[in-house]
Amino acid sequence: MKEKIYYLLLCLILTYSAQAQLYGGIEIGSKGIKMTVLQVESIRRNTYDVKEFWTENVGIAAGIGIDGTLLKEDIDKAGTVVLNNYKKMLNEYKIEDKNIFIVGSSGVGLATNTSDLVAKIKELTNKKIEIISSSLEAKLLLRGCIPPKNYLNSVIIDIGGGNTKGGYAKDINDSSVFFPISCDLGTVTLTEIINKKCKQKTVFEFNENLFDYLPTIRESFKKMYTSRPESQDKSNIYISGGAAWAFYTLLNGTKAEENFTQVQYDDILAIRTIAENNYQRFVTNSESNPEIKKVLNTYQQKSLIAAFNLLETSLEVVPNIQNKKIFFAKQGQIAWLVSYVFDNAKGVKQIY
Repeated sequence: MKEKIYYLLLCLILTYSAQAQLYGGIEIGSKGIKMTVLQVESIRRNTYDVKEFWTENVGIAAGIGIDGTLLKEDIDKAGTVVLNNYKKMLNEYKIEDKNIFIVGSSGVGLATNTSDLVAKIKELTNKKIEIISSSLEAKLLLRGCIPPKNYLNSVIIDIGGGNTKGGYAKDINDSSVFFPISCDLGTVTLTEIINKKCKQKTVFEFNENLFDYLPTIRESFKKMYTSRPESQDKSNIYISGGAAWAFYTLLNGTKAEENFTQVQYDDILAIRTIAENNYQRFVTNSESNPEIKKVLNTYQQKSLIAAFNLLETSLEVVPNIQNKKIFFAKQGQIAWLVSYVFDNAKGVKQIY
């Protein structure tokens, strides 16, 4: 009897091993380069486990805020990071080359010379990368960041390094149709805009200039929502991206346990105020808290201030915001990348 049980267990293990495959995704974002290793049990059923996820904080979008281009040194730096992690996926994780996907985020796509980045990655890895549009990125985010039961009464807002994107779904003829919204302001681009206005380069001066720039930010977000008026009527708002992750972590001092956690608008205001006026509090807490330390290693003070002002303002301009439910989407940093890997693994044609 024991031998039969062992035989059945061995068959199950071998069957799972035969079916499960590893896929790798490398995303070149405005603020950093993210790597994801997925162990996929079933492409058809979209069942997978995030085996590994890591980030290298290589900013590539600084030049966009200056003259609209990616700087050559940033492209070279990004190329080196991509190559090293591509080799790591091949050699350490034993991922097949055809199962590794490299993409550039929509924030990077704002640059006028993305072809230089594409050429560099092709030269180093012999793989062609795609720079995805903000509308496609937001669509993939919605699929990964909103529970299906809430698709039709929710909007997703993702604040990245180069831009802000999002959208919502609407039922038309018994089919869910996605409507994207976007704004060309992100943490990196806003930080560069304000830095250019500063002469002394102090945090105090940065805060002053950012305060003066707030009306422009408000108008940008108002245009984003009014371009699709129904986006303002949704009862649930899901927030994702680096700004949302930094806010949640600094507020709670820990990782989110649930995929979707309700948060309060007033807490966003409170964290923004601390970033502007009592940043040392975060520094002190980081000495004994590794999660907070990760945030401070990712964002310097000015970038945090820019991130939280964007997060607050993107919500502030929504009518009746105090009666909306706001959720932090834990998987926001990898959701669109996971969706992208699955679609390409299935051979789904991307529509831009």
